[in-house]
Amino acid sequence: MRGTHDDDPSPAFTPAPDDVVWDLPGEGEQRVSLLVLPHAGGNAHAYAEWRAYLPADVRLLIGQYPGRGARFAEDLPRDVADLAGPVVAALPAGATDELVVLGHSMGSLVAFEVVRALQAAGRTPRALVASACRAPFLANPAAVHPELLDDDALVAAIKQRGGTDDGILDEPELREIILPAIRADFAIDDVYRCEEAAARVDCPVTVIGGDADPVAPAAALGDWARITDRGFTSYVLPGGHFYFQTRLPEFFAVLASVVGGHVQAPTAV
Repeated sequence: MRGTHDDDPSPAFTPAPDDVVWDLPGEGEQRVSLLVLPHAGGNAHAYAEWRAYLPADVRLLIGQYPGRGARFAEDLPRDVADLAGPVVAALPAGATDELVVLGHSMGSLVAFEVVRALQAAGRTPRALVASACRAPFLANPAAVHPELLDDDALVAAIKQRGGTDDGILDEPELREIILPAIRADFAIDDVYRCEEAAARVDCPVTVIGGDADPVAPAAALGDWARITDRGFTSYVLPGGHFYFQTRLPEFFAVLASVVGGHVQAPTAV
């Protein structure tokens, strides 16, 4: 695994900022692709630094949702299909040959739908990795109800989850830019639920979470096992909803082993 906290996380190749899927290859031949789907309100920029922590032969792909970044002028998403569908359509040629799909928080539900769409097209991914999220057939136990919150209350809810720079949230002009997309994503996450009979994937599933996550409690992560017969492993790391921000070595050890075709990391349950 290459990259340390002191390394420049900037990718060697900078994608066009309006790309639906950012393509950040490593050095040399790319053995496998890792597609990352961001959390509610998330931006592809937030995950570009992962390039520095992944093995050189792993191609990093990141979904960019509408209503943010260079896609700011696009209509805000109304349901999970608005998030997953364009990503599936925009995947680079050859990227699905050996593909691991990962989502964080709401992004795990988007990742699940991406896997289902690819599976229906006869291009089943190599694995699904869900991070800090309920299983897709369960109702949201931590619904935000953004339609009932004014901006200050919504910002307070975001801060409680972590993962977003408080300086951005406290700046009125920036809040005006980012809050509409966050509201839209939370509204999607609040109501999303797949019928359990249809919540099936034909690939191994790995789930990772934080032991102090109030949004997706570690005790509930095992429910993801019910969507696959191809193998299931769960990992619990110290931390809250954005546990990986303070546990990068352990987190990327899990990812490196998954994209390598096996799951073996320091903290497994």
